Amino acid sequence: MSDAHVLVLNASYEPLQRVSLRHAIKMLVRQVAVIEEEAGGTYGPFPRPKVLRLVRYVVTRWMYRRSELCTKSAIKARDKACAYCGGHADTVDHIIPRSRGGMLTWDNAVAACLRCNHRKADRTPAEAGMPLLIVPRRPTYFEHDVA
Repeated sequence: MSDAHVLVLNASYEPLQRVSLRHAIKMLVRQVAVIEEEAGGTYGPFPRPKVLRLVRYVVTRWMYRRSELCTKSAIKARDKACAYCGGHADTVDHIIPRSRGGMLTWDNAVAACLRCNHRKADRTPAEAGMPLLIVPRRPTYFEHDVA
């Protein structure tokens, strides 16, 4: 059970991150967090936590910057599969092709396999007859971090 993860909330109940059960117990020992929800059972003298809340508020300006960065690796991490066929994502495809002024943005890029990327070429999905299986959007910080 040491591979289980525990959700850590800020003092304001906003999700921050997931930590290992071992790390969560260390936070309880240091008294920097309290248990908000138990998972059942015990871990040493502590109830096994499912959700912890920090005792003091932590300023988290840094975490929003990370989800604002639109990179090819971030697009592949967001989509996890080809947006056209659902297969393994090898590359990134621009919905509005770069040759037509399309930029690398959260709304204009999707993960794609090489076969679908070559088949679509420099056309839009509608022109290529290849509907998207996902709706591209900017991920929230929490989706980006956990994924």
